[in-house]
This record gives sequence, structure tokens and C-alpha cells, in this order.
Amino acid sequence: MTTTTPARTTARLDLKGLAPEVSAAMGELHRAAVRAARAAGVEPELLELVRIRASQLNGCAFCLDMHTKDARAQGETEQRIHTLTAWRETPFFTERERAALALAEAVTSVQDGQVPDEVYAAAREVFDEPQVAAVIWAAVVINAYNRTAISARMVPGAYQPAPRS
Repeated sequence: MTTTTPARTTARLDLKGLAPEVSAAMGELHRAAVRAARAAGVEPELLELVRIRASQLNGCAFCLDMHTKDARAQGETEQRIHTLTAWRETPFFTERERAALALAEAVTSVQDGQVPDEVYAAAREVFDEPQVAAVIWAAVVINAYNRTAISARMVPGAYQPAPRS
């Protein structure tokens, strides 16, 4: 069921401040997933596409703001960011990116029939097992963050990526 909520300029509550230990654990889960992806050789740019796509599906404005900025800071093009919702219909994404996006969509939408065997098989054609695991973890973590940001009505706009070193 979809409901329309008026735009908010203030957050509903400060989840980080109210439960700092849970927030810290979420941060560590994110960092662990990033380390696993790095160790497996999954490109940071691909992970940003996964985060953006899941956030699009979930309607998380806060995470969309953050991860589109992060993607741009990593050199992602406006064209690819703007067409990510229609990635299947564009020539702008590699086979590897397509497999990751399909897997991320399936993980995000498990209520639509779980993660289909053909989606997993397509991912295994272009990723080894540690890389598939890294993409799945990236999708799981961003889905958790999407639900957190949406529930707390975190306000997008203020986030700025760290300067590139």
C-alpha cells in the first residue's frame, strides 16, 4: 500500500542519538561490507550504483541524495545516474553492472518472489562467489539504511562527500 506523505523539512526523530550503540553497529556493518567488497575486487563505483538503485526502489530521498553525490564524486556521469531507473533499456551499463543491479533489485524486492535462480546465475557468470556475496551485502546494508532513514524521515540535502584523496 502506498500513501502520500507531505514533504518534511525536519526529521521525525534522531535514531542515532536515541540508540547510539545500534547506529554504531550499523556503521560497522557498512564498513565491514565495504571491506569485503574491496577484498573481493568489487568496484566502489558499482557499489554506489547498487545503493542508488535500491534507494530508488525504496523511495529513500536521504540515501538517494547521499549516494548520487558519492557516485558523482567517484566520477559517475549524470547520464548514467539519471537513467539508472531504466538500466535495462539503456546501453550505458556493463554486463557486470547489469548483473549487480538485477541482484540488488531482487534482494530489495524479496517479497516479489525471492532472489530468482536466473538472477543469481547471471551474477555468477560475471562475479566470483566473494563478489556475489559483496553485492548481496551491499544491497542488504543499503536496504537497512533506507528503512532507517525513511522511518526517521531523515532530511536530504546537507550531506557532502568526503574530499577525494
